[in-house]
Amino acid sequence: MSETRVAHRVVPAQQGLLRRQQPPDFFGYFDSCDGAFATGWAYDRAAPLEPVTLHVLIDKQEVGTVVCDILREDVQQAFNHPTGLLGFRFPIPVGFIDGQPHQLSFRFANRMILPFIVNGDSSDLRDGIEFTLERTFEFQSFIDGMKQGALRGWVQKVDPHTGERLGNCQVLVTSEGLRVAQVRANRYRGDVAAALGGDPNCGFEIILPKSFRQGGQRTFRFIVTPDDVELSGSPLTTTLVDDALEASLIEINARVERLYGEISKLRNDMGNVMPKPSYNLGDYDRWARRYYDRLRARVSTERAKRAIEKPDAKQPLVSILVPTYKPMMSDFTAAVDSVLSQTYANWELIIVDDGAKSPEIAERIRKYCEQDPRIRAVTLKKNRGISGATNAGLEAVKGEYVAFFDHDDLLVDVAIEMMVNAAQDTGARMLYSDEDKIDQAGYYLEPNLKPDYNYRYLLGCNYICHLLFVEASLLRKVGPLRTDYDGAQDHDLILRLVEEIAPSDIHHVPEVLYHWRKTPNSTAVNIGNKTYAIDAGVRCVGDHLTRRGVKAKVSSIRGLTLYGIEWLNRKQPSVSVIIPFKDQVETTEQCLNTLLANTDYKKLDVVLVNNWSITKEAEAFCRRAEKLPNVRVLTVEEEFNYSRLNNLACRDNPADFFFFMNNDVFVSDPKWLKTIVGEALSAPDIAAVGGKFLYPNDTIQHAGVVVGPAGVAAHVHRGAPLTDYGYIGRALLSHEVTAVTAAGMLLRADVFRAVGGFDEEHLKVAYNDVDLCLKIRSKGYRIVWCAEFTAYHHESLSRGSDDRPEHEARFYAETRTMQERWGLDPQYRRDPFYSKHFTVDRQPFFDLVDPAAEEEAAA
Repeated sequence: MSETRVAHRVVPAQQGLLRRQQPPDFFGYFDSCDGAFATGWAYDRAAPLEPVTLHVLIDKQEVGTVVCDILREDVQQAFNHPTGLLGFRFPIPVGFIDGQPHQLSFRFANRMILPFIVNGDSSDLRDGIEFTLERTFEFQSFIDGMKQGALRGWVQKVDPHTGERLGNCQVLVTSEGLRVAQVRANRYRGDVAAALGGDPNCGFEIILPKSFRQGGQRTFRFIVTPDDVELSGSPLTTTLVDDALEASLIEINARVERLYGEISKLRNDMGNVMPKPSYNLGDYDRWARRYYDRLRARVSTERAKRAIEKPDAKQPLVSILVPTYKPMMSDFTAAVDSVLSQTYANWELIIVDDGAKSPEIAERIRKYCEQDPRIRAVTLKKNRGISGATNAGLEAVKGEYVAFFDHDDLLVDVAIEMMVNAAQDTGARMLYSDEDKIDQAGYYLEPNLKPDYNYRYLLGCNYICHLLFVEASLLRKVGPLRTDYDGAQDHDLILRLVEEIAPSDIHHVPEVLYHWRKTPNSTAVNIGNKTYAIDAGVRCVGDHLTRRGVKAKVSSIRGLTLYGIEWLNRKQPSVSVIIPFKDQVETTEQCLNTLLANTDYKKLDVVLVNNWSITKEAEAFCRRAEKLPNVRVLTVEEEFNYSRLNNLACRDNPADFFFFMNNDVFVSDPKWLKTIVGEALSAPDIAAVGGKFLYPNDTIQHAGVVVGPAGVAAHVHRGAPLTDYGYIGRALLSHEVTAVTAAGMLLRADVFRAVGGFDEEHLKVAYNDVDLCLKIRSKGYRIVWCAEFTAYHHESLSRGSDDRPEHEARFYAETRTMQERWGLDPQYRRDPFYSKHFTVDRQPFFDLVDPAAEEEAAA
């Protein structure tokens, strides 16, 4: 509940004033200041039906007006007023709810004061009151519970007067009277901001201390301090796994791994070693500190190797460009010092003092220039904004490459060396690295572990961001940053760069080389109230597509700098939907009926592949189905072979596209097929498109497939809520992937035939879709996961799971086929659209590869 604390005292009237301020025409009183509202009444005797307008004065300055048109029955009865519509209720402006004393009074249009009546005594009248109001808040919150080993939730404090919603609350967690943890609820929760608005940095996550991880039930209480408000969902009672049981589970898991390793002949070593501590995003700081030590060691080894193999290698000048505008001194000096600490020496640092608004910063820049001749200053007398300041710096660069750097961020000390090496090794003209954030306590968090160049993802957000490293001649050709896109100027620049160069000229350095400073005033924390940036982003993506001759409509997703695209291609190629089934009549008929009822697409036919159904119900269903327009039934009396069933349905099928569909997938959006066909037609090299498939409980079953030797393939974001943003927005943004599931896959018919279709000999059931996608990509085509296409999927409803005993031998053989066929292929060994720092066999986009193991795998 909210409560506004108010204190007030009357202000004495000046002698003779009361007689002057109650002229014959006007009459009324200011009678209370209760909470954050002042009330009273007034009317004009000469025109009692016309409401009077009063001028409001706070601290003797006019702050607004109020109309006296509220019903006051008490006054109506006392003075026989014809309507009683003569009251007012004025809300105190938020700026004056600050715990400080202020004077409040009201006056008529003729400047006479409306008297304040003290304690209802009309004989004791004053000019006004002195009030003091303290701002208080309500709290909205929720405890998500124990998730992936951590207690999670969110809390926002809400100003009941303005509706402003703030994050960064302090939360105390106790158990049985003992303090467990105290945290700031400042983790990014886009789902909360999307649903309720306000500050998205309102979440918290608590890894339980070891002393609180003993087995059995535990009850936790969550309190907002210092307000002493308990969060919604608190107390929370949950069951924890004790150390003994945890050890047993680890041992059992190790046995399973050893057995599977003996069968597959691929995991013998893993089965014989002791389990190593795992890492996930919840303890990224611990992972990062180990990672950076090993990164520096790797770079040092590489440096020595290069000195021997390439002693005369060119050391190009790199211009590091830093637009600067009133940064915190400590952050600014840390940023510059991180440049001075670079292991690569041939750089110049160009600091653009945008508007020279801070004498202290200007003086510090001067000292830096004196300290190191590689540092140069460009001083702008007027503030030009981020684009103007960056352009001024670009005019001054002398280097062969330009690195863009913010005035309060940090470069890892080997950053420039690694970028130069990568540019020389690959010939790339535009490069970017991974990044993370660093808070004011020096804690590493929120890593952005990026995919290799992913054009479709780039249309949805500026995932490239930092560290951007570009050939200077290319920048000059593309032209300066455009102030029209301020707020999204870097996104616009990158889109213009990719218009000029081939994808092979763009290189991702998959190492975390940049720390984005997370402070209360940085864009790393505060993304709210930036509609101009959202609008600029929508325009820059739309204008880019227009320049490329592509018709599309771009819009913001959930009011954030994430963009959805509706392709406006009017072509409607023919599509054949292929649905294998065996009995399961009720499910298959529901699939067919929802498909036909919920598909707004003219050039559509359906092939029902009847795989030796044996029931009378199935016979009757086939007869009913064949009577439907554009539906035919293909009967295949053979043992189940998913690949062959689909290949037979595609044989002599004249459609332009095939849509492979499981009989337990149910569509509901009439535009679903137009959406994915539009995606496929948006570029000639897009061969396949998949969608977002959901379990019946509205959690994600499929949002793209990641591949790799450790686990062959895995569905990313599996089990996440439908509304989840996913990792760096990837559950909401369409993007290029290595594979999608054939439970719902659109594929160009000519490409399907060119790669030989599904492998019906070695991959009859499992991995055939992944294998097909890898074949497609090996021919130079792209595969897109379309976030806008959603459907429900009751996975493996017809056939059952692959981990059942009767399927074990077949599944083992198909796993071995994938490893032998693709084990040496670069796109399989390291999925280009998935960071090498994440595991494939555990939770994708959550569990991190141990830096030591990653180093050994690379060797």
